[in-house]
Amino acid sequence: MHAVDIIAKKRDGKELTDEELGFFIEGYTRGDIPDYQASAWCMAVLLQGMTHAETTVLTRHMAHSGDMLDLHAIAPFVVDKHSTGGVGDKTTLVVAPLVACHGLPVGKISGRGLGFTGGTIDKLESIKGFRANLTPEEFVDMLARHGIVVSGQSANLAPADGKLYALRDVTATVESLPLIAASIMSKKIAAGADAIVLDVKVGRGAFMKTEADAEALANLMVEIGRRVGRKVAAIIADMNQPLGNAVGNALEVKEAIETLHGAGPADFRDHCLTVGGKMIELAGEAPGLDAARATLVRSLDDGTAWAKFVEWITAQGGDRAMLDAPDRLPQAPLVETAPAPRHGFIAAIDAVEVGKACVMLGGGRAKKSDSIDYGVGIVCHAKVGDEVARGGPLLTIYANRAGALAAARERLLAAIGWSEEAVTPPVYIHKIID
Repeated sequence: MHAVDIIAKKRDGKELTDEELGFFIEGYTRGDIPDYQASAWCMAVLLQGMTHAETTVLTRHMAHSGDMLDLHAIAPFVVDKHSTGGVGDKTTLVVAPLVACHGLPVGKISGRGLGFTGGTIDKLESIKGFRANLTPEEFVDMLARHGIVVSGQSANLAPADGKLYALRDVTATVESLPLIAASIMSKKIAAGADAIVLDVKVGRGAFMKTEADAEALANLMVEIGRRVGRKVAAIIADMNQPLGNAVGNALEVKEAIETLHGAGPADFRDHCLTVGGKMIELAGEAPGLDAARATLVRSLDDGTAWAKFVEWITAQGGDRAMLDAPDRLPQAPLVETAPAPRHGFIAAIDAVEVGKACVMLGGGRAKKSDSIDYGVGIVCHAKVGDEVARGGPLLTIYANRAGALAAARERLLAAIGWSEEAVTPPVYIHKIID
């Protein structure tokens, strides 16, 4: 078997076999197949696509390219969630303890932010002392003792995905749905979850810009999960404006803490209840989503989820004092609240521009090697549909440099659309696929 023949077969639109995909992924992971051949193969997949069965086989080989966590010795059923990325998406910080406090183990591998989308690990590391780089043994031990763990991806977990992900980024093949789905699902399968809820974002601030593309990706990932024996559901959620009000690592931790105390922005709270409720439902712990949400509402409001959050964060080394007094979290020294330049209704808040403004301030990465500033960011004081008075608070910007603050302010004000007439707030949950 030769790599060039596999490339040519996919170039010609033919379906690759289990043996061919295994040969290619194993060879590339070992270094026997060079980047230039893997690049050609990725482009062939982008142009010709893959069947669902073919994508499932690809996913399985990518998952088995390194360590496979088996968590059943410590937990009979483990749940996980994954977001396809967004602006202001701090959902894991609330959902993980919210679900885990009901005795349902949550074991999650998360990533760092790149570009205008934030990363869960960066948000957690804004808490002093928090350890995200756990070994597989530490991951399993945390889950056994506390029923909750969130860690960064180890080098030995789906290493084929790590190599292909970096390659796709520089070969204009990121947009391939089979490669996106295999990338996401291979990590989830390798991490050992029995049930997975996929939070697929759609809109301006999401990778999937259209409803049709988001549904296609969601359906493909749900089908892959079914074919490999996992319970999977997908929630298609709006990302035309930021989720919640806060954008920026420590600011998002503060907003998550508010939500765990029974408050927080209405859209973010509702989104967490839907994602968490679907995890509870998939695990068979509730007869339906409405019943699951009702159970989770009580856990938010009575402090049970907050107690599990504190247990989790401190078990992974996080400073308890920062949790009890969120003002101790990193905060940039320059803070400015921009007033509304006019009276009217908010018609749009461009999530991409808000995310890019956060990167300008230093709260995100343009490339993987960039360091980030945990204390910078933006708080939006209004959402689409809100009526705002002229001179009223519109945005609060947290910055370390006056020049960056001024540039971010200009970008953010241009990102807001206005209307003289009342605007109907958007629907946040577009569709649930299960």
